[in-house]
Amino acid sequence: MADLSAIAPYERHLARPIEAVAADLESYAVLMRKWQSIQNLVSRETLNEVWTRHFADSLQVLNLLTEADKSFIDMGSGGGLPALPLAIALKGTNRHFTLMEPNGRKVSFLRTVARELGLMVTVEGRRTDQIDSRETPPADVITSRALASLPQLCSWMAPFMTPKTRAILHKGREHVEEIAESATRWDYDVLISPSDTDRSGVLLTLSNLREKSVS
Repeated sequence: MADLSAIAPYERHLARPIEAVAADLESYAVLMRKWQSIQNLVSRETLNEVWTRHFADSLQVLNLLTEADKSFIDMGSGGGLPALPLAIALKGTNRHFTLMEPNGRKVSFLRTVARELGLMVTVEGRRTDQIDSRETPPADVITSRALASLPQLCSWMAPFMTPKTRAILHKGREHVEEIAESATRWDYDVLISPSDTDRSGVLLTLSNLREKSVS
């Protein structure tokens, strides 16, 4: 059953009435439960908490977006978080999402959700490091949730980052250590925003990502 209270904090950012967005999210949740037995999309313990643990957690990215953000890349999409909730929230606008996911069954799931809900989504069924950045539209925003450590993400994101690209990354309590570790190889500007849904979590907004020069 749809939980409007979980997504109400982000209502001002939704492109459609909250009831319409909630209906699409519930359709997504139904498909997720159906496919979960075939492919582990989210942890079994959180399957009954998708509205608070996954949908609200994904939608908080809306707080950090601007009107100029039109093209999105989501790395390691898995079950579609945070990209699919964002695509649902912004459905009917000219925002386009490219989802990168190498697992074949997850790719089929993502394409099924996108097709059945009429989302502006392209699913690339390859690893991020197998995709040439020239094959995708220049990204305004790169997202990633529960994929890899920040140093590894910087390596994967760098080819897709333009001077205008921002990366908005879900991170946990280890973010301080990951920032310090990544700083040995990478320079970037970072904004740290507390997570709305995880007391120990944050959203990291990275811009101006560049590899340190070797002297």
